[in-house]
Amino acid sequence: MTDTPEATPTQIGRRTVLIATGVTAAGLAVAAAAPGSTPTAVDTADTAPVAAAAVCTLTKEMTEGPYYLDGALVRSDITESKPGIPLKLALTVVNSACTVIPNALVEIWHCDALGEYSGYVGNNGHNEADDGTFLRGGVLTNSSGVANITTIYPGWYRGRCIHIHVKVHTGVTLTSDGSFTGGTELHTGQLFFDESITTKVAAISPYSTNTVTRTTLSQDSIYDGGGASSGLLTLTALGSSTSSGYTGTLTLGVSQS
Repeated sequence: MTDTPEATPTQIGRRTVLIATGVTAAGLAVAAAAPGSTPTAVDTADTAPVAAAAVCTLTKEMTEGPYYLDGALVRSDITESKPGIPLKLALTVVNSACTVIPNALVEIWHCDALGEYSGYVGNNGHNEADDGTFLRGGVLTNSSGVANITTIYPGWYRGRCIHIHVKVHTGVTLTSDGSFTGGTELHTGQLFFDESITTKVAAISPYSTNTVTRTTLSQDSIYDGGGASSGLLTLTALGSSTSSGYTGTLTLGVSQS
C-alpha cells in the first residue's frame, strides 16, 4: 500500500479547535489570553460565565489522506466482523465557545489489522474480501455532544503510524440507503494511539501477522507530537488483558463560523 499522498502533512486550513481529554465540555474554559496560552480545566461551578465567552485554541487540521470514500453508512458499529481488538470510541464535539454540538455527524475510517482499507484492499499486500464499507461509518452526536462508535484497534501500513481518520459534519440529511448527504464539513483530522499500548496490540494476532515494518508515533510524518491537541486519544482498558480492548476518548472542538 503506497502512502505517498500522506507522506507530507497538508495544512487544509486553520479552524478554532480545542481538543482535550479527561474533562467534560461543561468543565472546559479558556481565558482570552495571548496566543499560545494553554487551556485549563476548572471547576464546573465556576465555569458558566467564563465558558460563554471562552476562546478555544486554534489548531491545524490534518490531511484527509488518499483513502476517503463518499457515501459512508450512518451506524454506531463499523466492524463488520473484522477481527481485531475491540475499540469503543467516545468523541465529544464542542464549538469554539466550548458548548456541545448535538446532531453533528462524526465520520471515521481506518485500515484493518493487516493495514488494508475497504475499497482499496491489496494495497498493503493482503488478499481479503473487500465490500468497500468495512471500518467506515459515522454516527450523530447525542444531546451531550458525544458520538459513540464501536470498531477495532487499527493496524498499520507502510510509512504511517497507527491512526484513524475523522471528519465532523453538521446539518446532514440522512438518506434511505443508510448514508447521509449535504451538510457542512467542519473538521478533518486524525486520531492517534499511545505507543506503549500499540506495542502490546501489535504482538497479538491478527496484528502480529502483519509483516510490514511499523512506523511508530514519534516517526510519523503527520502526527506532530502535540498530544490531545493533535488527536492523541486517551485509552482506557476494557478488561485485564490487552485483547479485551480499549475505550478511546477525545473532545473535538470545531468552529461553526
